[in-house]
Amino acid sequence: MSKKTSDVMVVGFALFAMFFGAGNLIFPPLLGFTTGSGWLEAFIGFAITGIGLPLLGVMAMSRNDGEYEKFAGKVGSGFSVVLGIIINLCIGPLFAIPRTGATTYELGFKPLFPGMSSLVATLIFFGITLFFVVKPSTVIDNIGKYLTPILLVTLFIIIIRGIIMPADSAMAIKDGIHFSNGFFEGYQTMDALAATLFSGIIISNIRDKGYTDDKEQMKMTIMAGMVSTTCLLLVYGGLTYLGAKYAYLFPEGISMTELLIGITSAVLGNWGKIVLGLAVAFACLTTAIGLTTSVSDYFAKSTNNKLSYNAIAIIITVVSLVISNSGVDRIVSLAVPILTAIYPVILMLIVLNVFSDFIKSRGAYVGSIIGALCISIFDGLSAAGVNLGGFKSILHSLPLGSSGFGWLLPAIIGLFLGGLLTHPSRSHNESL
Repeated sequence: MSKKTSDVMVVGFALFAMFFGAGNLIFPPLLGFTTGSGWLEAFIGFAITGIGLPLLGVMAMSRNDGEYEKFAGKVGSGFSVVLGIIINLCIGPLFAIPRTGATTYELGFKPLFPGMSSLVATLIFFGITLFFVVKPSTVIDNIGKYLTPILLVTLFIIIIRGIIMPADSAMAIKDGIHFSNGFFEGYQTMDALAATLFSGIIISNIRDKGYTDDKEQMKMTIMAGMVSTTCLLLVYGGLTYLGAKYAYLFPEGISMTELLIGITSAVLGNWGKIVLGLAVAFACLTTAIGLTTSVSDYFAKSTNNKLSYNAIAIIITVVSLVISNSGVDRIVSLAVPILTAIYPVILMLIVLNVFSDFIKSRGAYVGSIIGALCISIFDGLSAAGVNLGGFKSILHSLPLGSSGFGWLLPAIIGLFLGGLLTHPSRSHNESL
């Protein structure tokens, strides 16, 4: 194997492992469970937001030298700062990192060691995370060379065995808009948010391997992204299918973690808990390492290193440890409204940056984001249980509004109006 091929595989596996964490493991089986025979339609929707959008995010960031400020600064410097803080808090100590610890306890430690408290389990988990994080230069290679292969082997044991085994019942036919269900479920992975930060680590690692030419870096990034995407498609598709195939074994309302434990036990018997525990531990650990590294680096740079990288990493780890003990379901429910509000913004930013060669006007970026936000904020409030009264029916009356895509048309209108009303020569980086 050539050095270039080896580097692509290492970086690609690392990117996969950083993306594939707690949400990626628990949401696909639940998606298959709730959609039954419509699992493929739902999976396509999930793949768009859970795989395609993060890959586009990596490509968009590579076009901006892996610098978040260039990526979001096309709207305005003030917007860039606010959005950056929100993203880093979401994928950092508020939701994503705590969820990795909570999932590891509920799926890894608890089934194997019923008497172990969540506090002890999360102390062990975040202690290991911090050990890897304090040496960021070795993060990518450690993940790509050692942790990812173990993760993939354990996952494919579960998936292949589950596909081969005959089922005692046909997949249930379940009503619903399966595509949109899958599309919005992909939000919960938070991978599109993470892509704006992981990319910096990935691109920096590619440079460190000797690929200094911009075009060469872009090519390496895309190739590594394709390796990651292939792995994600196989794993996501397999887990979603298993959720649909074995849905008949479980009652409605089963929790995400209980469902995954049940499927694994049905597929592998008594060995299931051990194999699942390994898969969960490595999936969540690799993501926790990647997220903690990225978020710590972001806030260290934002404070001009007045707070050191290591100090911030310790703070994030401690806060994540505390929140993780509230449990997976609680963390997921708290994240839904915020993700519903900000994901359309991230989606538009990624798409606009990918096609930045054709979009020269800052106004197009501003208009698109304003258009998306005008609707997505109210969608988020609705998801939080806020009574919007008659305004909710207005939201549903918008094109695609009943499916949760009411923000799309206003974003497109804002894109064209903003582009028409501003001169193309105006700087992308002009402050709001």
